[in-house]
Amino acid sequence: MGNKNKICKISRRQALKLAAGGTLGILSGCAINPVTGQQQLMLVSEQQEIQMDRQNSPHQFSADYGAVQDSRVNDYVTQVGISLSSSSHRPDMPYSFRCVNANYVNAYAFPGGSIACTRGILITLENEAELAALMGHEIGHVNARHTASRMSSAIAVQGIVAIGVGVAAIQDKRLVPLAAGLGGIGAGMLLASYSRSDERQADSLGMEYMDNRGYDPEGMVGLMEELNKLHKSKPSFVQQMFASHPMSSERYDTAVQKRDTVYADSKGKLLRERYMDNIASIRRLKPAIVEMQKGEGAMGKKSYHEAEEHFTNALRIAPNDYAGLLLMSKCQLAQGKAREGLLYAQRAKDRYPQEAQALHMTGMLSLENRNFRQALSNFDAYEKRLPGNPMTTFFKGVSYEALGNREMAANEYYRFLKVNNQGDYAKHAYDRLTGWGYLQ
Repeated sequence: MGNKNKICKISRRQALKLAAGGTLGILSGCAINPVTGQQQLMLVSEQQEIQMDRQNSPHQFSADYGAVQDSRVNDYVTQVGISLSSSSHRPDMPYSFRCVNANYVNAYAFPGGSIACTRGILITLENEAELAALMGHEIGHVNARHTASRMSSAIAVQGIVAIGVGVAAIQDKRLVPLAAGLGGIGAGMLLASYSRSDERQADSLGMEYMDNRGYDPEGMVGLMEELNKLHKSKPSFVQQMFASHPMSSERYDTAVQKRDTVYADSKGKLLRERYMDNIASIRRLKPAIVEMQKGEGAMGKKSYHEAEEHFTNALRIAPNDYAGLLLMSKCQLAQGKAREGLLYAQRAKDRYPQEAQALHMTGMLSLENRNFRQALSNFDAYEKRLPGNPMTTFFKGVSYEALGNREMAANEYYRFLKVNNQGDYAKHAYDRLTGWGYLQ
């Protein structure tokens, strides 16, 4: 019998859940795992992985303040990533790599091969082998199809056939404009927490890909050691990483064990000097990045005055830093100082005109300043640059409503309700459409 006639192997517990949900018929959706060579339940095709990636990854990269503007850094990260992916189990995926301006410590991969590391993690690494370990781990998630597998299980067990866009509820209304909406399924779903088993497999694949390209396995050990130290001493800096990448001493111990056994004869390189040379512009910003990390931590605790002090310190060091300017604009808005916030957002827009987030922030602050035409201009520009953010659609409706253009406001509110029909925003849109006679 050929593979087409085989049935996916599932656990008894999973089978009971599938039966309870009436979804056992879905089991025909099987695929060969490119890493293990075994059949597995897979209801998401490779083409769907790529499409979800293309639809959602740009929103996440923009939420992380876009790729760093130093082409040398991005080219370097790309070279390391492409070298590793070319020797992986899925070398033909449309991989892309970048370092983003976010200050928190993290790296992540979308299922189609779009991968990012933050500048916050680059300043914690010591050599190129550690960067290769980080990139190899993320490539491992893509190769083992961890996101697609998790989504397939959710579809089968829960009977989910479509996942709409949800707008998170935010308790503090001053922070509503700071929430970035995401298109399609949303990056939150695609970047949800991996299981410990997934992490172990991604670590193992990362070491394999590193070894294929001549890196010292000590790079993976060093990466795990550094992350464990940060987790203990500065947990807020790595909170997002461990939300999606569960960390444990076991992962460090396993890396050490594999270094000393499987890769004991490795003659790979660490390449410390080459790493430090290529990320020199990021290293120069380290004092400013640390101040921004502290400021973001204070923002999370709603200590806005403290956050402003840290962002002020950061901008003294790096006056034109795009992320720093936007963080200060958000901090001003959170304190009800929309006029001051708008000045910082406009500076950020001038500093990095190709990046979309400053357009959205300028639109929000223009709304707060009751400059509705300026708000619309920025929202339109944002939507052309980065379509698919439902919050942009909603606030365009608010702007048109304030300008007395009921027809255009109704059009935007209707567009918003097509992708989000729950929560206060949806209620506002629905009430307007009903009150104006567009809905019965």
